[in-house]
Amino acid sequence: MLKEYAEGLQSLAVFRGILKNETVGKLLELLKAPSAENYGDFVGSLYTYGESLTELLTETIAEDENPYLKRLAEFKEVPECIDLAARKELAFLQKLSRLSSEKVWDSVDSDIKTPFAEWKVENKDLLEIYRERISSLHTKGFGIFAKYHVFVYRDGKLVPIKNPDPQKLSELSGYDEERAKVISNTMALLRDKPAPNVLLYGDAGTGKSSTVKAIANEYKDMGLRLIELTKAQLGELPAVIEKIGSNPLKFIIFIDDISFSADDDNFSALKAVLEGSAAAKTPNMSIYCTSNRRHIVKERFSDRSGDDVHASDTREELISLSERFGLKVAFLKPNKDVYLQIVESLAKQYGVECTPELFTRAEAYALRRSGRSGRAAKHFIELVSAEEK
Repeated sequence: MLKEYAEGLQSLAVFRGILKNETVGKLLELLKAPSAENYGDFVGSLYTYGESLTELLTETIAEDENPYLKRLAEFKEVPECIDLAARKELAFLQKLSRLSSEKVWDSVDSDIKTPFAEWKVENKDLLEIYRERISSLHTKGFGIFAKYHVFVYRDGKLVPIKNPDPQKLSELSGYDEERAKVISNTMALLRDKPAPNVLLYGDAGTGKSSTVKAIANEYKDMGLRLIELTKAQLGELPAVIEKIGSNPLKFIIFIDDISFSADDDNFSALKAVLEGSAAAKTPNMSIYCTSNRRHIVKERFSDRSGDDVHASDTREELISLSERFGLKVAFLKPNKDVYLQIVESLAKQYGVECTPELFTRAEAYALRRSGRSGRAAKHFIELVSAEEK
């Protein structure tokens, strides 16, 4: 009996990618050679997921990037042979998902009558679950995009961040009008409407980066994903865009705290994408950058000297990079009233009592730091909360 299951797994074509999963691979080894060692090896690996074989296979199938799913995601017709193969393989995998530990142990040559560790199986309809997955392809995605919503680019691959910053929009205080502009642009992206690239600029600690991260968290269930790049990776922007160009989800490519010197090679890479080169942005993405500088490019007095015949044209090109963003949103240092409103809002979130003394201390704290900002307010309230506890 186990040989039939082993051969079934080995013959998978459409869902062959699930064999790359370490735990599924251990299951295959157990089915091929039902020994006590292989049994323990598989169950130990399964327990890192949970206790259910059914759930393991359900999740692994849902995350699998296969030819059948990719064609559907790209609105291409699925050949009949691939469609039929997918159905047959799902029927087999459903049967496998209900294989009990007792039946497997019966095939193990052991003097122990019952295994020390067992797994659970569930009565799930994998075919129906997969149909639901297909119907929500444009909001839940497929492959790693179905499981994670924040990514970095490393060694030519998009790598998921398993524990991203949990920042929520509801936790951010102040800058409601500024934040609303960025949210509105994001909603346009999600609704397949024109969504320009965005520059969030202004003073440090005013919530520029937090706004972008909170938006990514807020709208992940609507199909929004965030890919964070460093300035040094701007040369790889075309490769990233190519990887996501045909994906049914929507993407924010996030470049945090960006600035350039006049001779920075990364300047040209960003400029090319913003201007619409051959590697220009696709309809399913928008670039969000944050900067403490309105014009992004650092300009020194020494840059105004030299032997450049058309120096004024060169300077104009450098400072005009920010003008290539369709939407620019300024996050400036708050005045006293706005700062104290932020302090009050954060105090309520942290369960800190709002008193005149608290506001006086908050002002003093900001003066000792780099001035009033949302970051200073948050640090102050966290400090007070820790003291009270």
